[in-house]
Amino acid sequence: MQRSLFPLDTPPSAPKATVSPVSRQHLNEAQYEAATTVDGPVLVIAGAGSGKTRTLVYRLAHLVEQGVSPERILLLTFTRKAAQEMVSRASLLLDDSCRRVMGGTFHAVANLLLRRHAHHLGYAPNFTILDQDDAEGIVNLIKSSLSLGGESKRFPSKRLIVAILSKAVNKGISVADLLDSEYSHLHDFLDDLLLIRDHYQKFKVEHGLMDYDDLLINWQRLLAEHPAVREELANRFAYLMVDEYQDTNPIQAEIVRLMAAPRNNVMVVGDDSQSIYSFRGADFRNIMDFPRLFPGTKIIRLEENYRSTQPILSVTNAIIERAQEKYTKTLYSKIESGEAPVVHAARDEGAQARFVVEKILARQAEGVPLSEIAVLFRSGYHSFKLELELANRHLDFEKRGGLKLTESAHIKDVLAYLRVLLNPQDNLSWNRLLLQLDKVGPKTAQNVLSRLKAADDPLTALRTYPAGKSWQAGLLALADLLTELSAPGLAPVAQFDLLMAYYRPTFERLYHDDYPRRSRDLDQLRMILEGYTELQPFLDDTSLDPPQPNDLPAELAGSRERLVLSTIHSAKGLEWDTVFIIHLVEGKFPSAQAALPEQYEEERRLLYVAATRARKRLFFLYPREVMSPDRYRTAGAISPFLEELPPNLMQSGRESTPSWLADPWQSEPMAASPAYTPATLTTTAPEPPAAAELKPGMAVKHPFFGQGTVEREKGPRTFDIYFPRHGRKTLHLDYARLEVLS
Repeated sequence: MQRSLFPLDTPPSAPKATVSPVSRQHLNEAQYEAATTVDGPVLVIAGAGSGKTRTLVYRLAHLVEQGVSPERILLLTFTRKAAQEMVSRASLLLDDSCRRVMGGTFHAVANLLLRRHAHHLGYAPNFTILDQDDAEGIVNLIKSSLSLGGESKRFPSKRLIVAILSKAVNKGISVADLLDSEYSHLHDFLDDLLLIRDHYQKFKVEHGLMDYDDLLINWQRLLAEHPAVREELANRFAYLMVDEYQDTNPIQAEIVRLMAAPRNNVMVVGDDSQSIYSFRGADFRNIMDFPRLFPGTKIIRLEENYRSTQPILSVTNAIIERAQEKYTKTLYSKIESGEAPVVHAARDEGAQARFVVEKILARQAEGVPLSEIAVLFRSGYHSFKLELELANRHLDFEKRGGLKLTESAHIKDVLAYLRVLLNPQDNLSWNRLLLQLDKVGPKTAQNVLSRLKAADDPLTALRTYPAGKSWQAGLLALADLLTELSAPGLAPVAQFDLLMAYYRPTFERLYHDDYPRRSRDLDQLRMILEGYTELQPFLDDTSLDPPQPNDLPAELAGSRERLVLSTIHSAKGLEWDTVFIIHLVEGKFPSAQAALPEQYEEERRLLYVAATRARKRLFFLYPREVMSPDRYRTAGAISPFLEELPPNLMQSGRESTPSWLADPWQSEPMAASPAYTPATLTTTAPEPPAAAELKPGMAVKHPFFGQGTVEREKGPRTFDIYFPRHGRKTLHLDYARLEVLS
C-alpha cells in the first residue's frame, strides 16, 4: 500500500536501542566515517564491492539514533527493492522507527510529492500516469490528426518518436542535437517531431496526464518555480541520501540540488568509474561536479573490496588508472590468494568460443557451478558463435541483455527464407515471407498458404497463384528468389548474398527507424554462415538455444544450473566466481562508434565494470582474426585498453585443441595462435591526421563505418562525416582512426 508523505501524523520518537549499532567493530574506517558524518554535503566514492549498501544502512540507523526524526530523512535509489532493503536492514539494526524513513525511486517520490503540490502546475491531484503503450497511443493519435507520415515508410514510428522525445528530456539536450548525434538519418523530420512534441505536451496537460519523464520534470519545476513549496519540502526533509549518484541524469541532479538547499545536508554515494549509462541519459558530469555545486563537500573513498582477490583488483586498478578524469582510488582486498587474470589471443571467433567452453568445463570439473560462471561482452551479437558452441556441447545458459541470434525480427526474417528452402511445409516461415510483400495482409497470406500446402510443388503453386495486380509482381519476385536459392552447389554464404540482394529494400522499409544498427546483426550472421558448408547444420544449430527461465515450469526453473551470458550493462551490480570477457578487439571493445573523448572514456569504464564482476578467476579474450565490415578477414588488433595494461599483472592463456574441439568454422585447419606475451600487446596505431588535412568533400575511411565524406569541422579536431550506410557521424580525430583517401 502506498504511504502518503503528508500530513506528519506520526510524532518523532526516540530510538529504543541502548547500544549503538554503529561502531568500528561493524565497519571499516572509511565506512565508519561515511556512516557517522551527519551534517553538510558528503560525496562517498564507493569502489566496486566496497560495501556501499552496508554503509548507507548504517548511516540511516546512525541518523535516527542521533535523534533525527525518520520522517525527515529522504532516501533516493534507482530501484524500489534497493530502498526497501536498506530501510528494512536499518530497522533490524535499530528499531522499527527506521521504517518511517521515506525511501524510494526518484519517480515514486515525485509521484507522492506531486499528488500534493501539482495544482501549482495546473494539474489536479488525481492526474493519471501514462505507461509506454499509453504514450505511444497518444503520439500515434496526434500524428494521424496532423496528417504526418502518411504513406511515407521512412517516417519515425510512434515508438521511436516517444523514445526520441524521452531521451532528449533525460539527456537535457534539444531534439535537434539528439537527432544530430544519434539519429542523423531522421533529421529531415525535425520540424514534424517538434510539432508532435508540442501537441503531446498540450494534450497531457489538458487531460490530466503525466508520463514518466513528466514526473521528474514537474518535480524539478515545482522546486524551481515555487519557492514556498521548496521551503516546505526543505523543512520536511532535513537529510537527503542518494544511491548510485553516477547514474543520475541532469534533471535528477538538479532535483537533488534544490531539495538539499539551504542546509545542504546531502550525502550521495556512487562510483565515477562505473558511470556507463549515458544512453539512458545518465551524466558522468553529475558526480564529477558535485563538489563544485556543493562547496565544502567532504569526499570519502571506500577502497577496501570484499569481493575479489588482489590479483584481479590490481588489474582493475590498472584499467581505470588511465582514465582522463576520475576520483583517484585504489581498490585493495585482504583476500590475498588467487591467480592472475588470463589474457588469451584466440586465432578467430570460433577458436575464442571453443577456448571459453574448454575453460568452463575445466571450472565445472573443479566444482564451480555453472551459475557461478559468466561470459560478458560489449554487444549482444558478440556472443552468437559462443551460443552455438555451447548448444553443441549441451551446456545450459541464459542470456541477459541484447537478443539471442534467433530473437530479433530481422534475423527471423532471414532464417524464414532459408527454412522454406529445406522444408517447403514450414507454414510459419511461409507466412512470415508473404506478410513482407506489399499489399499482402493476413487473410491473403492464409489463402496463398492454403494453395501452397495442397500443392506438390510449392514454387510452381506460388508462380501460378491468381494474385491481384497490385501484388502479383511481388509474389513472382519471391518465387524467383527461392528458385535461385535452390540452385545446386551454392554454399550457404552464397545463398545469403543472393538473399540480401532481394531482402535489403524490404529490410530498410520494415525497420526504417534503426536499420543502420540492425545491419550489423546481418553482417554478423553472414560471418557465422561462412563457417558452414551445408545449410541444414546451420539451421539446426540456431534452433538449439535453451528455453528462457520464464518458459520453464516453476518446479524446474530454480533447479537447473545455467551459465550466464550477459552484456556488461546488464551485469552491473552482479558478481560471479569466474568471469570471461570476450571480443576485446579494437573496433568491438571499445566500440568503433566511440569516436568522441567522452564516449571513449565510458568504454574504458565499461571494461572496468566487467572486470570487477569476478571474485576468483578472470579471463580476457580477443580473436586475432576478425571479419571486417566490408567482409574481409583481417588481423584483429587487441583492444587498446588491454594493450595499456602492465604484462606482469597477467598470465597467458594456452590454446589446446583436443579432437572434440575440431574447428567447424574453417575448411582447412590453421596454426594455433601464439600465447599471450608482452610482445603480443604491442601494436602500432596510425598517427591521426592533422585537422588541417581534412576539408569538406574529402574522402576518408573509418575502420567500422567504411568510406565516407567530410562535411564540416564541428569543433577542435572534431568533424561531421557522412557515411552512406550509417549516416552522419561526429568523430574526434584522436579516437576515430581515420584514413585520408583523397
